[in-house]
Amino acid sequence: MKKKREARKNPPRYGEKEAKAGLKEKLPAIETFSNQFPDYEIKIEVPEFTSVCPKTGLPDFGEIFIRYVPKKRCLELKSLKMYLLAYRNLGIFYENAVNRILEDIVKACQPVRASVTGEFNPRGGLKSVIEAHYPRSKKSSA
Repeated sequence: MKKKREARKNPPRYGEKEAKAGLKEKLPAIETFSNQFPDYEIKIEVPEFTSVCPKTGLPDFGEIFIRYVPKKRCLELKSLKMYLLAYRNLGIFYENAVNRILEDIVKACQPVRASVTGEFNPRGGLKSVIEAHYPRSKKSSA
């Protein structure tokens, strides 16, 4: 009983190590090919995305939705699939995964605009939906 009371008083803390986990890990390159047409949108759905919670080591499951308007380059799907599969063993919070996926897509193809949405399976009765957009808002996060 004493341990339960102590656990409630001192819940596990998430430090910088967990907060930044997975953000700098090397992942497979996302390849691209030359875009042939102007002004259209590409939508990609990834129904079986998995990653690992950096604190607990337990898997996170969800769907990833990618939308972008290509400029000069389009994402090559096989390399995108290999890139996304690399998250399966990567310890990263899903908020960070969604934002990293967006950053890596922007780096690979420099789109006109892009968004990545992650809809993650409920954990503890809570479902999370994370959205990240490019270009990034100029608003301050303070």
